[in-house]
Amino acid sequence: MTLVKLLLPHFSLIYIYLNFNPLRFFLIEDSRLRLFVYLFALVLSSLQSLVEADDLKSLETRESGLLWSAVGRLAFDGDRGFCTASLIGPDIILTAAHCLYNEKTGSRHELVDFEFQAGWRNGRAEAYRKVKAALPHPQYKFKSRDKIEKVGHDIALLILENPIQNSDIEPFFIATLPGGIADVAVVSYAKGRKNAPSIQSICSVRAKQQGILILTCDVDYGASGSPVFLITDAGAVIVSLISAMARLDEQKVSLGVSLDRVLADLEEVAHEEGFIIGLPKLVK
Repeated sequence: MTLVKLLLPHFSLIYIYLNFNPLRFFLIEDSRLRLFVYLFALVLSSLQSLVEADDLKSLETRESGLLWSAVGRLAFDGDRGFCTASLIGPDIILTAAHCLYNEKTGSRHELVDFEFQAGWRNGRAEAYRKVKAALPHPQYKFKSRDKIEKVGHDIALLILENPIQNSDIEPFFIATLPGGIADVAVVSYAKGRKNAPSIQSICSVRAKQQGILILTCDVDYGASGSPVFLITDAGAVIVSLISAMARLDEQKVSLGVSLDRVLADLEEVAHEEGFIIGLPKLVK
């Protein structure tokens, strides 16, 4: 698939050449070249979708998903619904705040309804934990019509009943996103791929404004709360969480909350609720 990515721009020039005047096809004297161009024209429209599909890789085996075992499903409603969540401390997970609410009624799910399933794949998890506290960002309003403000605060901190103490499930560090456009990766569960996580290792940050990141990452229902990773020399660090899907200039994009603005607020809320926690410091 890497070869396709390298050749696609050159193929596109051929396509543009012919598209300006399809009769040029018949001016190609070499029959073998004409056959190549004809076959290329048939498959060009599907090449881009193949590239995109190749970027989204299923982590179906324990070996392929071991580095990402701290990402899991946050199941609720009798395991009929789920979001994606990630472990950032032995007993702390992050997810999207809207995952705490019933989409139809707007009411909060009961704590007993939640279960964090770390490293879930093919019907089992590396660890199961119930939730004893769910703390959305204090400025998040589920019923708000202000979409920008809603997405910008769409983050919640959940405290597990018992810490996860497993050497194969290491909590992730959190980092601020460097200036400029950065390539990032997303690990998520979603509609049609709920039984194993998938990683999209090639997507980018299109823009950052008002605490919201506009990303080219491929997400679907269930991916809410998915961690957005920056891959560094020291490993993968979380720089954002997926909040919503959107369209920009006819392109499918995803919206993420910028963590550097909201983590201190969440820690303060936790302290006010009587939980003395130490969130991981932002890695500069």
